[in-house]
Amino acid sequence: MSVMLQEIYQQPEAAAVVLEKENASVTALVHELKRRSIQHVIIAARGTSDNAAVYARYLLEIVCGIPVTLAAPSVFTLYGASMQLHHTLVIGISQSGQATDVIQTLSAARAGGALTACITNVPGAPLLEVSDFAMLCRAGEERAVAATKTYTSTLLLIAMLAAHWSNHIGLQQQLQSLPVMYHAMLTLDEQVACCVERYRYMQDCAVLARGVNLATALETALKMTETSYLIAKPYSGADFLHGPIAMVSEGFPVFLFMPNGPTLPGMLELGLKLRERAAEMIVVSRDSSALELARTPIAIPIEVSELLSPLLYIVPGQLWACHLAVARGADPDKPRGLSKVTLTR
Repeated sequence: MSVMLQEIYQQPEAAAVVLEKENASVTALVHELKRRSIQHVIIAARGTSDNAAVYARYLLEIVCGIPVTLAAPSVFTLYGASMQLHHTLVIGISQSGQATDVIQTLSAARAGGALTACITNVPGAPLLEVSDFAMLCRAGEERAVAATKTYTSTLLLIAMLAAHWSNHIGLQQQLQSLPVMYHAMLTLDEQVACCVERYRYMQDCAVLARGVNLATALETALKMTETSYLIAKPYSGADFLHGPIAMVSEGFPVFLFMPNGPTLPGMLELGLKLRERAAEMIVVSRDSSALELARTPIAIPIEVSELLSPLLYIVPGQLWACHLAVARGADPDKPRGLSKVTLTR
């Protein structure tokens, strides 16, 4: 078993540890957010962490009613801009806690009057030095280059922050069931491993979702690109109709993440349009109408709120990327030309 697959299987335990040990840090941050009447959130991140930030943007805006901006770190690192950031929370997300541009963004934000916080997997990392509050992924060492368990732990911390900040009791209660839900999602492993054989020679594809699961489309596409070296293009299902759908011809592979909830009707309409173009659809859903559209259906075995679905729907995406790499003769643990820590300005 590859290290990447082992770490995918460690996600139930990682979630349980976060729920047990990070509740106090999340609660302390929320207390300060309310005391300082924070009215805006900016998130600085790169790569997989940036995909998690997309989820944070949707969730905090939907649940907390707080506008969220994804930072452009080069504004600070290359252009040396200064900003007035009073009543603003700036969150830095970096699994290693070493991302230079994220650290510089938080440092500049603090100088501009912002409250700063970070999400990282490494206690004592440099990112903590510029953060007023820290939330730890507690996922243990992640040895595979492609992040899996640190990504879902980051999503969990974001969901905990949103649930506590908004006093959303329903979300808080659902999060307690997450470790059991991860075990259920891992039962898809054998099915996914069999499905990827059909796509081992795939050179490009589109990966589509709407709303909170845009993060899932982005992260699944990144994982396939990292480990199998193909061109996986992620889009919002709505944006896809504004031009990119022209790439679809007969047999073109399209992944669709279609959880139950407000985004499902629009995604079903998109699926019908793709069927008219004879696209090769891989559908991840619990809805029978959605699964019927697919050449390769992946049925989600459990019901979950759409707001929390990105924490679980990414699991078949991770499994797919890992098994596809192996089927293509690549090493998912050590993608060519990549390292675990990437430092950029």
